[in-house]
Amino acid sequence: MQSAGNTILITGGGSGIGRELARRFNDLGNTVIVAGRSMAPLQETIADRQNMHAYTLDVDDPTAISTFSQQVVKQHPELNVLINNAGIMRFEDLSKARDLDDAEAQITTNLLGPIRLTNALINHLTTRANPVVVNVSSGLAFVSRSDAGTYGASKAAIHSYTLSLREQLKGQVKVIEIIPPAVQTELTPGQSSREDYMPLDDFMDGVMGLFAQQPTPDEIVVPQAGFLRWAEREGRFDDVFGRLNAQAIRNKAAATVS
Repeated sequence: MQSAGNTILITGGGSGIGRELARRFNDLGNTVIVAGRSMAPLQETIADRQNMHAYTLDVDDPTAISTFSQQVVKQHPELNVLINNAGIMRFEDLSKARDLDDAEAQITTNLLGPIRLTNALINHLTTRANPVVVNVSSGLAFVSRSDAGTYGASKAAIHSYTLSLREQLKGQVKVIEIIPPAVQTELTPGQSSREDYMPLDDFMDGVMGLFAQQPTPDEIVVPQAGFLRWAEREGRFDDVFGRLNAQAIRNKAAATVS
């Protein structure tokens, strides 16, 4: 992936990883388009910056994706990079019947959203120079956390989809997967202040360092994410799964007491 001169669309650009990707790529000399459900946080992302644009987009809505894609290509025909970053995470108790609204929302946002938006833009991207699609998955795609079962399943599916996309677009479009560890963002309540999570700035330093490599790796895996990403390959899966899910067991016990 070239470091500058791109026009980059980033979903979920109003906070967290999406906001930082937008600002850092803009700092390198790229035009950046951020999209999200609410305009106010997007305006905060692009405030006082040149060559940044904001659009509202609900990635859960297929009609909105179709309309937005036509609009963004018309207004930014140089668009050559898509970063599917928007995502949600909900904790769940799978041990009893429950309302499935949270589960369905995670599948829609985390899986169908990237598939639909990529589908809507792929014909345009294949006409551009140096085209790239980036999908953001999670370390939980590789070692599941039991109280985030649907989230992990949606990210495992994105990983599988990304592999297929990369194979079919070989020689046409560079396809990259960002695999974050637990990062201090507001993905879940209170997560931005969790001391055992990776500081967002540190994560972004590692991510941008990997993006700067030539050629850019197919997978952006900072060392802290390797603990989960490579657990099975390195024969550590059972140990890592147990350690990761000890916290899930404590959370369930605390919820039962309360």
